[in-house]
Amino acid sequence: MIAKIKNDFPASIVVFLVALPLCLGVALASGAPLLSGIIAGVIGGIVVGIISQSHTSVSGPAAGLAAVVLSTISQLGSFEVFLLAVVIAGLLQIIAGVVKGGFVANYIPSNVIKGLLVAIGLILILKQIPHAIGFDRDPLADLSFHQQDGENTFSELFNIVDYVSWGATIIALISLSILIFWDKMPFKKSKFFPPSLVVVIVGILINALFNQYLPELAIADKHLVNIPSFDGLTSMLVTPAFESITNYNVWIAAFVIAVIASLETLLNLEAVENLDPHKRQASPNRELIAQGVGNLLSGLIGGIPITSVIVRSSVNINAGAESKASTIIHGVLLLISIVVLSSVLNLIPLAALAAILLMTGYKLAKISMFKEMYKKGFNQFIPFMVTVLAILLSDLLIGVVIGSLVSTFFLFRSNFKNPFIQRKETLHLDETLRIELPTQVSFLNKASIKDTLWSIPQNSRVIIDARNSRYIDNDVMEIIEDFKNIVSVERGVKLNILGMKNNYQMNDYIQFVNVLDKDTQQALKPEAVLEILKAGNQRFVSGDLSEKYLKHQVNATSFGQNPFAIILSCIDSRTSAEHIFDLGIGDTFSIRIAGNVVNKDILGSIEYATFVGVKLIVVLGHSNCGAVAGACNELQMGNLTSLLEKVKPAILNEKTETVNRTGENFSFVNKVAKENIQVTIQRIRTESEIVAQLEQDGKVKIVGGYHDLSTGIVSFF
Repeated sequence: MIAKIKNDFPASIVVFLVALPLCLGVALASGAPLLSGIIAGVIGGIVVGIISQSHTSVSGPAAGLAAVVLSTISQLGSFEVFLLAVVIAGLLQIIAGVVKGGFVANYIPSNVIKGLLVAIGLILILKQIPHAIGFDRDPLADLSFHQQDGENTFSELFNIVDYVSWGATIIALISLSILIFWDKMPFKKSKFFPPSLVVVIVGILINALFNQYLPELAIADKHLVNIPSFDGLTSMLVTPAFESITNYNVWIAAFVIAVIASLETLLNLEAVENLDPHKRQASPNRELIAQGVGNLLSGLIGGIPITSVIVRSSVNINAGAESKASTIIHGVLLLISIVVLSSVLNLIPLAALAAILLMTGYKLAKISMFKEMYKKGFNQFIPFMVTVLAILLSDLLIGVVIGSLVSTFFLFRSNFKNPFIQRKETLHLDETLRIELPTQVSFLNKASIKDTLWSIPQNSRVIIDARNSRYIDNDVMEIIEDFKNIVSVERGVKLNILGMKNNYQMNDYIQFVNVLDKDTQQALKPEAVLEILKAGNQRFVSGDLSEKYLKHQVNATSFGQNPFAIILSCIDSRTSAEHIFDLGIGDTFSIRIAGNVVNKDILGSIEYATFVGVKLIVVLGHSNCGAVAGACNELQMGNLTSLLEKVKPAILNEKTETVNRTGENFSFVNKVAKENIQVTIQRIRTESEIVAQLEQDGKVKIVGGYHDLSTGIVSFF
């Protein structure tokens, strides 16, 4: 944290300058003493900053609680009794953190969090425009749609036309220009003079020039930061009325404050982690404890409630903060300011601070965010937009609740329409429907799973695959049980159930295995077998491989075999036929020899395969074949020499290359490899009368295949 102080100290000054009027504004909007807002800001910065694990979140009094604080003080009758409710709320938050209640943060949809950020950005822009032009009738911290002055976010904008302060407007425009073009300025790399701090200094200097030379443009005191003089600070501190501890209404108020403050904190913590360029995470449970301690202390010494505040946090991140040192230092600066700096700080034009917040709002609500969410589809875009509009037209918590409800609706809709992967697989002659259940199968999936299972035609083959499922609701298990014991039996459906956990009280259930039986083998025609291999290679290339259930295939094939093809391929480690044709156990005979050549022993194996009932003979060569390259180079190596001699006819047949006919010329090697396939096929036909006769009778087909190692594609000829 110390090493990052060069980034954190300048950022803390910027956050302090923004937080100071916000602390006063929230206290004013809450009907609480102004000092209570500063106290909350100091504790939020120092105490919460130290305890929290968040690197960039900034805590303090939040505008979202202003209405609650105002009504609660009125209901309880005095500020001292209200402080007792704040103390109890802090204790409740500590308890919530200890029992790990922060898990709630994990269930806030990301589209809602992004909607919250964009909405806060738009609110900052809309709310700061009046301050940027010198119309400051409402409290600075009033971020709700309906304002205390009777106006709302949009009506306020129409009112500003008659209240323009040209001095404030000029300062705001110059400040925005500095922020926009800062990266093009020569001193942009100075960490101790971030653009936001420069904006504040320039604002003070410009207003001083106005006062001296253009008094008609000078900004009135009501458009400047206004920190009261807190003489006799100790005497102004207020303590809770502990004698009201038995008051039922105090406990109700404490519970409401704890719930709202905790929800706002968890929402803002999630949002801040989205903004953090390093995407660092903080424990939500630790954050609840930190906020609880903060509220406990704030209530004890006269402060209003504290939460993590997204406005200050986003300013903190945009100012370049790297660790929570920025948060802590900003709290120290708040403490110092109320004692010795009020006269200096009261020179800051609110228009300069408005420019900082306008730029922060722009960064939160960029057009690119809308485009990004739109590209993700309407199930993400609609909840996002609803959240944005709901927050704009109400407040943060109400907007998030509405956005979450809409997001939940789309989640339910998605689960109902497509709670599982459903695909048809054609292996050999039989079509199998495979239903792959998701990780979590809830009662929401019950109707769609039942509709799917009950609509399966008679005499079908079905696989229910639960191997990826960690949880299946009991209602869904009853549906599967009924289908297994009653519906599938009555309709003649062959059913496999895989991946059942012990706690489901149902074991794996196997009625069929996708292996070749004698009847299927005999029914297959050579052309059909070739199509099966082509389809398997397409699955291999696309990565959409079929499920083999090899363990069950082992059992099913242990008593006999009925393969449909024999594949003569090279020994090359990259040309395993079982993989490149997506085959299962028992589907093919496989002969592998360098250069996919034949001799009497291999011919004998091929003849045996035809006797067993195979319908297709495939001679499979491949690109960049080492054996063919060795033959082209006339390699001499023991017994390998005589083997490579069998490739020489293909070399002699390939006449297109006349210059470089060596193994280093890959183009030539690949042409020879293709010719070698033809040579091998011709040798099978001429040297095996049995195979030749079967081919002539149409019972067996011989084809060549060329496997391109770079693409995985097999071309047949």
